Amino acid sequence: MSDFDLHAPEGATKKKRIIGRGSSSGRGTTAGRGHKGQHSRSGGKSYVGFEGGQMPLYRRIAKRGFSNYFFRKDYEVFNLSQIELRYKDGETVNKQSLILKGLLKKASALVKVLGDGDFTRKLTVNVDKVSASAKEKIEKAGGTVVLAAE
Repeated sequence: MSDFDLHAPEGATKKKRIIGRGSSSGRGTTAGRGHKGQHSRSGGKSYVGFEGGQMPLYRRIAKRGFSNYFFRKDYEVFNLSQIELRYKDGETVNKQSLILKGLLKKASALVKVLGDGDFTRKLTVNVDKVSASAKEKIEKAGGTVVLAAE
């Protein structure tokens, strides 16, 4: 037997089920659609949440309250432990350097630094937001925090 004799195991491949090819095929006449009704007709489809003409649940229930979804700001979050591993003393942590180091994918993303982990590097951190614990650790290590204007 050759090392390159690749094939699917027995029973892994099945013959395609062809419907609507005569009554002797076993899937003729109604072609698996049943008798009569909306779904037996061509173009007869109903949307998700359709309740047969009854007022659907999503329209019966009142819309209440306020949603912040359209106004929220999503931040790309980085811990000091991640920054500690990839930066040397004297470097600047900003969006461009995060992209170059492979931590950030989009330059348009908002960046927030959190204070998880030990921090010993003397860095300039220029991002959109910094947590209080992260700011304290950065300044304790001799670094500076500059918040970018939004």
